[in-house]
Amino acid sequence: MKTLLLTACLSCTLLLLKAQNSKKMETTQDSLAINQALEDYYFKGIYEGNINTLGNIFNPGTLLFGDVKGQPYAKTLDQYLDGVAHRQSPKDSGKPFKGTIVAIDVVNSIAVAKVHVKMYEFNYDEFLSFHKINNRWLIVNKMISDVGD
Repeated sequence: MKTLLLTACLSCTLLLLKAQNSKKMETTQDSLAINQALEDYYFKGIYEGNINTLGNIFNPGTLLFGDVKGQPYAKTLDQYLDGVAHRQSPKDSGKPFKGTIVAIDVVNSIAVAKVHVKMYEFNYDEFLSFHKINNRWLIVNKMISDVGD
C-alpha cells in the first residue's frame, strides 16, 4: 500500500512539473514572438514612418493614452497612424532613434510590454498591452509618458 501511495505521489509530482515546464516554454515562445513583433513592426515602423509596417502590430480598435511634455495625450489608432504618416520619420530626419524592450510579461493570451523609445527630443516610457488574436500578438492598448532625459 505504501509503495502504491508513493508511486501515485511521484506520478502526480512529475505531471505537475511537466505542466509547469510546458507553460514556461509556451510563455518563453510567446515572449520571443512579442519581442520579434516589436522589433520587426513597432520599432521599425516608427523609425521609418511606415504606417503599413506599424499597422501590422496593432489591433484595429487600439486606443492610445498618456502624456507628452506634461500634456494629456489621447488618440485612436487611426489618429495616431495619420500623425505618423504626416510627420518626418526619425530615419529621414537623421536624428537618433532607439527602441528598447525593457520587459515583457505574458499570462495566457494577454501580455504587457514595457518599452523605451527615444526619438527627436522625446524619451518615452511606454506600456503596450497585447492580446493573442488568431495566433498573432497584437497591441490592443498603448500608454505613453514622456519621461525627459
